[in-house]
Amino acid sequence: MREQLDNIIFNFRSSSWNDWLDIVIIAAVVYLLIGLVLRTRAGQLAKGFAMILGIYIFAGALGLRTVTWLLDSVLQVGILALVVLFSPELRRALEQLGQTDKWMSTIFSFRRNDPTLRTKWQAATVAICDAAEQLSDSHTGALIVLERRSNLSEIIRTGTPLNGDVNREMLGTIFYEGTPLHDGAVVVQDGMLKAAGCVLPLSNNLEIGKDMGTRHRAALGMSENSDAVVVVVSEETGIISLAKNGVLIRRLDRQSLFNMLQEDVVPAEQQEEKKKQPFWERRKAHE
Repeated sequence: MREQLDNIIFNFRSSSWNDWLDIVIIAAVVYLLIGLVLRTRAGQLAKGFAMILGIYIFAGALGLRTVTWLLDSVLQVGILALVVLFSPELRRALEQLGQTDKWMSTIFSFRRNDPTLRTKWQAATVAICDAAEQLSDSHTGALIVLERRSNLSEIIRTGTPLNGDVNREMLGTIFYEGTPLHDGAVVVQDGMLKAAGCVLPLSNNLEIGKDMGTRHRAALGMSENSDAVVVVVSEETGIISLAKNGVLIRRLDRQSLFNMLQEDVVPAEQQEEKKKQPFWERRKAHE
């Protein structure tokens, strides 16, 4: 027993730093995969695959050659089958990986350095909240997408370019039932109204209530496929909802909607102040 303990201690001391780095990376990958499975409908598929794997091990231990041969043939194409079955989840995971990497977003999004960005977003959120309240009172359906770090150029190309200021009157006109663009979504990028009548991906979430229609499914689908924040107004009930990170928050009033948009969309004031300072002054502040 003493010799075994000494061997463990020796192996621990002789381990190089790259071995520990290897272990940490593998543990992080496994943790992310488990989290991905638990957060999506892939959980049931993963349970089925684990059951097949368990039967394969059990059959091999008992020497069941026919069952082992059959399952071995199935498992040979298992990797390809998993890629096909989990393709939406894998795509979403890669998109989320790119969204959460803020320094990559900073490097590739030079337009974020606009010093007037905070002012534009503040004015846009006020106009969106005013318009949502007015549309809710008149039971006019609306779908407003607010771009964050994920680039929504593909979504913008599906609609009609506008490139104007965001104001209550403009949003009210766009979503008025008699206009040709009222069925689509409006995309707000950098505090500016970029396009209207845009087509959004629909969510495959089967847990959406029957009282929610295509607009809510589109809002949820957009929030699942990007980090965008989506404001939706129900035409039937007039309820204001907000979708983000694959979650739909319902029954919002103007003030609660304003607070959420201020937190999720408007750049922080400290970040804006740092952007205004020269590089050498920011470096001195850190030192």
